[in-house]
Amino acid sequence: MIKISDPYIGEEEINAVRRVLTSGTLARGQETKSFEKHFAAYVGTKDAVATSSGTTALHTALIANGIGKGDEVITSGFSFIASANTILHTGAKPVFADVNYDDFNIDTEDVERKITDKTKAIVVVHLYGQSCDMKRIREICETHNLKLIEDACQAHGAEYEGKRVGSFGTGCFSFYATKNMVTGEGGIITTDDDKVAESARMIISHGSKINYENVQMGYNFRMTEMQAAIGNVQIKRVDELNQKRIENAGLFSSLIKNHDISVPKVMNGRKHVFHLYTIKTQNREEIIEKLQKNNIGYGIYYPKPIHKQELYQKLGYKDSLPVSEKLSGEVLSLPVHPKVTKENIEKIISCIE
Repeated sequence: MIKISDPYIGEEEINAVRRVLTSGTLARGQETKSFEKHFAAYVGTKDAVATSSGTTALHTALIANGIGKGDEVITSGFSFIASANTILHTGAKPVFADVNYDDFNIDTEDVERKITDKTKAIVVVHLYGQSCDMKRIREICETHNLKLIEDACQAHGAEYEGKRVGSFGTGCFSFYATKNMVTGEGGIITTDDDKVAESARMIISHGSKINYENVQMGYNFRMTEMQAAIGNVQIKRVDELNQKRIENAGLFSSLIKNHDISVPKVMNGRKHVFHLYTIKTQNREEIIEKLQKNNIGYGIYYPKPIHKQELYQKLGYKDSLPVSEKLSGEVLSLPVHPKVTKENIEKIISCIE
């Protein structure tokens, strides 16, 4: 079977975990400190705080930026539900903006329309591995004095005008098993703000700087040493693995000739790292049937916009996000990960053509 995702784990990662297990230090050790240092340097920020998942990174980042009850936070309506649920977890209200049809990312004009005196932050989502329009987003945040949080969980190594995502505001990354670099589970926050970093470190460890000295509300959102050990190996590979994704995506786009299929558009000034290679088509069910018959994996990310999920319907959301709703009926992701071969791609093309 050609899988939709298949993490690259080699002997070096296995040996790194074995080394941690035999050391007897399984949490809060040097591996995590080293990983935080390496990842901050990779993204280009002063600091990084490792967490237990991308979701806990987002939750922590929001609290560390002062988001709480009564606040409104604008985010994309077309994303994984954690982008919005973490806002709910702080007591704030998610406000959904629509996305662009071309790049799937948040529509900056709609963001401006949704700003009120209660708006305190924007959570942008660098969907599928391509950066949002960060120049415009930063202008909006500066004009309205808003906090900027980047959901970069799908965009390790993606760039906007030569600057890596996660370095424009408070960055949040996931290392889940399907991501461009993995630790199984795990996440990280990147920041240039010393106060955000200090607060985040307390939040992920029960609100304490010193053991048993609890100064604020916190959680156990810490990364394990085993996860960090894998991360310290994976960060050395991520650019190489991303390059393979980019090459696979380029091959797909050059070979797809079916006029009923729209291939992903890489916007000017952006480095797309293709966490997912997502086409748009009116004939999705027909293509899926062919893929299934040929034992080829696929994904629909996402079949329902967040505001249409039952949870948000129960909360009274009645938004109209026409582009998000249209995309949910057209998007189809094809295998693009580094283990996909040229022969695999040609087989997939023969199915969808």
